[in-house]
Amino acid sequence: MHTELYTDGIDEVTIGGAIVRVDLVSLSPTERDANNAPKKVFRQRLIFSAESFANSVEVMQNALQGLVDAGLVQRNRPRPPTAAPQATARAEPESSVSDSSRSPNVSANFR
Repeated sequence: MHTELYTDGIDEVTIGGAIVRVDLVSLSPTERDANNAPKKVFRQRLIFSAESFANSVEVMQNALQGLVDAGLVQRNRPRPPTAAPQATARAEPESSVSDSSRSPNVSANFR
């Protein structure tokens, strides 16, 4: 028998040299944040070589396209660019997405 792991999503991807670490999380059934949303709880880490991570992303992109083609999911439309942050404000990296600006990855178990 093979062990299976359920995850509500990926919390963080860390790149160090040629190693990529992907942290998997679940939503806590008991712990809540300030907005009363379930807190993310670290469950397991996947560790890839850079090449195997790139190959895995390609496999996932193909799977996503299959879900889009089947009408099971819809891709989000790109949002129009927002005004540049003020010089005194700390700008977030381009790849960073605010939790309030995207739909949460929420399990049906916690709705």
